[in-house]
Amino acid sequence: MKTTSSRLALIAAATSVAAFAQSTPPPAVSSTPAAPASLQDAVTQGKASLNVRLRYETASQDNTLGDAEALTLRTRLGYKTAAYLGFTTYLEAQNTTALIDDYGFPGGTGEQSPANTSVIADPEITDVSQAWLAFAHEKTTATVGRQNLVLDNARFIGNVAWRQNYQTFDAVVLKDTTFDKLTLTYGYLWGINRIFGDGPAAFADYESDSHVINASYAGLPFGTLTGYAYLLDFTNANAAIKNNSTATYGASFVGGAPLADALKLTYRAEYATQSDYGSSAIAGGYTADYYLGEIGVVVAKKYGASIGYEVLGSDNNQGFRTPLATLHAFNGWADLFLGTPSGGLTDLYFKVSAELPYNFSFLGLYHQFESDVGGRTYGDEVDLQLVYKVNKRLSLLAKAAFYDADKFGVDTERTSVQADFAF
Repeated sequence: MKTTSSRLALIAAATSVAAFAQSTPPPAVSSTPAAPASLQDAVTQGKASLNVRLRYETASQDNTLGDAEALTLRTRLGYKTAAYLGFTTYLEAQNTTALIDDYGFPGGTGEQSPANTSVIADPEITDVSQAWLAFAHEKTTATVGRQNLVLDNARFIGNVAWRQNYQTFDAVVLKDTTFDKLTLTYGYLWGINRIFGDGPAAFADYESDSHVINASYAGLPFGTLTGYAYLLDFTNANAAIKNNSTATYGASFVGGAPLADALKLTYRAEYATQSDYGSSAIAGGYTADYYLGEIGVVVAKKYGASIGYEVLGSDNNQGFRTPLATLHAFNGWADLFLGTPSGGLTDLYFKVSAELPYNFSFLGLYHQFESDVGGRTYGDEVDLQLVYKVNKRLSLLAKAAFYDADKFGVDTERTSVQADFAF
């Protein structure tokens, strides 16, 4: 049950954080310290980081589940050493506490059981979110350990940054920029720490024997060309997780071209093909395609409008899979399509954005969803977001999603208000 007192508590908390950030003067500028002469110097000359995110979120669905309400506080503290003999280390821990916990999430019990209330995927958790060692030589870096990894626009490999407990990777990642405007990335992933915490088997962290390869060239006149191969093999005992094992090969081209002094054309084109791979036990296997086209304009570097069409194909009653994506960023913020339906998914979308006075920014989207095969009209959705950047440390956000179901899911409404403080 949504309560006036909880909303007032959130507003008061966000206002207090804003007042603190505005009243606190920026730190004094100090001279750059000398390069570390010892391992001890590397540690003492390191840099601490702090991120605090307070979010009030609601979810309401036109079914038997009760309305969900969550007020969660996520605190993330990290420390990165200075580079010594090419080596750098980083350690980060995080905690998510639910101040209002009338919501469900996978693996929850009692009030937080999905059988009782709509899902808000922010479990209470305390863990080590990152712990890695990196070695850099000239323009090549190797990073081993638990780390943040985002490739391209996070459509296939991402960190799910919207959720309080973001996704990280136990991996070794090599990145090379030796050749001008060419970035080469290779990663071996042996574990994926998903957003659900200690969830049930179907939502457990992935045990992985996976390879990701990405090559991106930004030297073309009007854009960046990227090619990739993502060979994902998940070895958990759970069959649903195993069947997310996929081999995906694709390429994208993204860029822009000036049309006039204050007018720019923007575009993105992408194609990928996917088949079952590794531990997948899907009878008969499958091969499905993905493609996307988007074109838009930007006016005076402040106002944008675009139209796009994205298709996640289907074969043998299997939809194109993106198990490591930042899924919330695509196909609607109501989160109806975190998994591709068996008949595939087409998403015709319209997007507008604006940089507004007084450090406000606006983003709005309209989606029309249909199946890739079978001619089913799934539904449509409106997504709205307003951000106010108080200063370089603090931002405030209001966000809403409204899904109108036709032949998939149920009418769904999600709203969020949050304050994000980083130091």
